[in-house]
Amino acid sequence: MMSPQQVEEMIKIELPDALVQVQDLTGGGDHYQVTVVSSQFANKGLVQQHQLVYGALKQAMSSEAIHALALKTYTPDAWENSH
Repeated sequence: MMSPQQVEEMIKIELPDALVQVQDLTGGGDHYQVTVVSSQFANKGLVQQHQLVYGALKQAMSSEAIHALALKTYTPDAWENSH
């Protein structure tokens, strides 16, 4: 089981400039919806963006501390335009 704050911290280690929003979908600490906004996503496709986030959470995913992850990624410009 991981806290939303732990998930956020793991992502920020790999993507220090990221704005990270973490929502626990079930209250059990292992199913999360995560939104990540980072300039490091610029000029990368969606798969590459997601791979960066999965890479940051690799240990938690492989140990099954996180069972499910719904992921949304944005560049800062795309984030601004989505609101």
